[in-house]
Amino acid sequence: MRRTWAKLALDLGVCHIRGLLLLYGGHQMPRSMSLSLLSVLLLAASAAQADTVVVTADRMLDVVTGQMAPNPQITITDGRISAVGSKGTATPEHARHVDLPGVTLLPGLIDMHVHLTSDPTFSGYRYLEFTDNFWTVVGVANAKKTLEAGFTTVRNVGSANYDDVALKQAIEHGYIPGPRIVPATYAIGATGGHCDDTEFPPSIKTPQAAVADGPEALRAMVRKLRKYGAEVIKICGTGGVLSKTDSVGAQQLDLGEMTAVANEAHMLGLRVAVHAHGTNGIKDAIRAGIDTIEHVSLADDEAIKLAKQHGTYFDMDIYNDDYILAEGAKNGLFEESLVKERAIGRKQRESFRAATQAGVKMIFGTDAGVYPHGTNAKQFVTMVTWGMTPLQAIQAATVTAAQALGRPDDVGTIAVGHYGDLIGVKGDPLKDVAILQSVAVVIKGGEVVRQQP
Repeated sequence: MRRTWAKLALDLGVCHIRGLLLLYGGHQMPRSMSLSLLSVLLLAASAAQADTVVVTADRMLDVVTGQMAPNPQITITDGRISAVGSKGTATPEHARHVDLPGVTLLPGLIDMHVHLTSDPTFSGYRYLEFTDNFWTVVGVANAKKTLEAGFTTVRNVGSANYDDVALKQAIEHGYIPGPRIVPATYAIGATGGHCDDTEFPPSIKTPQAAVADGPEALRAMVRKLRKYGAEVIKICGTGGVLSKTDSVGAQQLDLGEMTAVANEAHMLGLRVAVHAHGTNGIKDAIRAGIDTIEHVSLADDEAIKLAKQHGTYFDMDIYNDDYILAEGAKNGLFEESLVKERAIGRKQRESFRAATQAGVKMIFGTDAGVYPHGTNAKQFVTMVTWGMTPLQAIQAATVTAAQALGRPDDVGTIAVGHYGDLIGVKGDPLKDVAILQSVAVVIKGGEVVRQQP
């Protein structure tokens, strides 16, 4: 808001100056008018002064090295970090100050797999009780919860009606609070597959907004989604848990189809995520050049070896099994889905441990929307339980996630030139990663979003 008013004042000053110049043309301007012009210029320059905030705390975690820096001082100018130093370093006279005693600073967290317009309490057929645009409003509430939980960037890998693009636009124009969103728009699926509507009889016709079969149809779909705002492409390569009639491990797009999607998206400057639980689908997705594999429940040794060879990222939502099995039936989840979750939940966690030990590049993705938004950080403890160190888990949600997004110069670390996105916790997350579930402060672009007293 401060920057908005400064720009408005500058624009008004420029308009006033133009008016004076047009009025007098090439004639000498009266001295009083010259002084007026000078005062307007000074006012406009003052109003346009950069918005600067200086953040100090007790400690700062360098997520690249794992080192703690004492008494950090972070200067954020017009939303981006302009200096990283030690407390007491000289600061601009006009700067605002945010002092955080007892707090450890980290970069804003990144969740690479969310569905902001989903609510797990309306599972199975329960979502049919609501009008289509109800879910956009649900997304508004969930965006706020996600940001306040410390996740300042998310990759939204599937929503109907281009709702994630709408949320991104509303956040960027200041209408609603929320994280930085990298939208996929619709997830692309094969006819009868996980990203098609499989819970209805033939007499009920459902829109085929992002269902495509064959390489050329899939290429065309990638172009269409990019046209309407997709910044990442999501495809469904195998069956899933929440779809009603398919086998969770069955492959639904073949190698040729996946390769066509990857080539088209990469040509357009987009990265690709593939939903893949099944072993063969995981392997073909890696061979096709897909950038991130989602879920990865049934990865075998060969799949892990391929991921290492290709530099593919694994994005494994290993916490939500607890929520699905505890709350799914109450929420109306299909019994078929519960059966599938019981069959693969532990296998996914074992695959996670094996991939971590093998050195696969791992990123933090929760599938929030399958479990409640705003509780994304619960997964950190599960990741540590299943083989990661606290630092590795934090890196998966910061520096490594930023690399997988293709935005390492914007997010993921506290560094000059990056967005001024910070979180603070009271304690040492390297000793107790669970404290990330209760962040003390959230700062996005230099603006304090949430701060505990």
